Amino acid sequence: MQNAGTFWYHSHLLKKTGEQVYKGLAGVIIIDDEETSDLAVPSEHGVDDIPLVVQDRRFNEDGSFQYIRSSMDVRLGMFGNMIMVNGTMSSYFVPATEKVRFRLLNGSHARTYNFTFSDDRSFQQLSCDGGYLEQPHEMRSLELAPGERCDIVADFSDGVPVDLMSLPMAGDSPFRARGMMANMHNLNSETFTILSVRPQSNLARSAPLPARLSTVPRYDQGGVDRVREFTLGMSMGMGGHFSINGVAMDMDVINERIPVGSTEIWEIHNTTAMMHPFHVHHGQFQVIARNGRQPDAHERAYKDTVKVGPGEKVRFVMEFEHFTDPDLPYMYHCHILEHDDDGMMGQFVVE
Repeated sequence: MQNAGTFWYHSHLLKKTGEQVYKGLAGVIIIDDEETSDLAVPSEHGVDDIPLVVQDRRFNEDGSFQYIRSSMDVRLGMFGNMIMVNGTMSSYFVPATEKVRFRLLNGSHARTYNFTFSDDRSFQQLSCDGGYLEQPHEMRSLELAPGERCDIVADFSDGVPVDLMSLPMAGDSPFRARGMMANMHNLNSETFTILSVRPQSNLARSAPLPARLSTVPRYDQGGVDRVREFTLGMSMGMGGHFSINGVAMDMDVINERIPVGSTEIWEIHNTTAMMHPFHVHHGQFQVIARNGRQPDAHERAYKDTVKVGPGEKVRFVMEFEHFTDPDLPYMYHCHILEHDDDGMMGQFVVE
């Protein structure tokens, strides 16, 4: 049932998700489908089709993970000072082909990456979280929040070594923290080398990318059964906590009940001074508006995680057609895992 794409899985133990994921309970799932199996895109795993799980970590002197040392690690989310790619540091890749597909996964807890190449070369975006775009989208930089994924294709036919970098978030980015939180939350303004790319001398030819990748049927907004509103909140003070619609996660509470076969619009309103990546279990959705405006081209495919900047209202549409159970719920939550553990999560059932 799932379209081809790059996905992942991780521990979700209540109030322990962050710690368990930090220590390694996470992995990648790559799904193929019949519609896209013959596309002329890089697809040889480990050769020209490379997953890049990007995570930042802090370590103690003995090499053990250092996790949550102060209340700020919860308020801001857990930021590390070392970048790991697929579990390695000082990571590099040696292309053997002209074009390489990188399956980018932001597996960090709180850090947003602004991916770009050190020589500002362009690349082609192929997909969002839940599958292919309709056509390749040319970019020079791409912001991915925790939990978001994106497949890109870069051309290394010039043979020149280059670094995949993360640069500070743009000053006009709608996802930058605001006010007092901005002064505290400057960690998304750091520069990192993510991956050194060192092309070998004789590169195998790569086919041109197809002009069209897939068809993304648009959900019928005229047939929407309900609009649900979700407000992301954060109480101030050292003892403050995170919430959705004014309440924190409670295992004994089903927050929403959704009739099977429904098509719904969810409106996410971020009332806090920092960005929250909002994630929904169960299926994929389509972003239809940011503050009343259409989303940019790079978000116009299926997604399951969406950045919601300070003060923003984001609307998406989603169908609930399968996997019903009146007792076993799905979750929606902020994908800054410390916020998830501290209450910014709720439960829904499809029945």
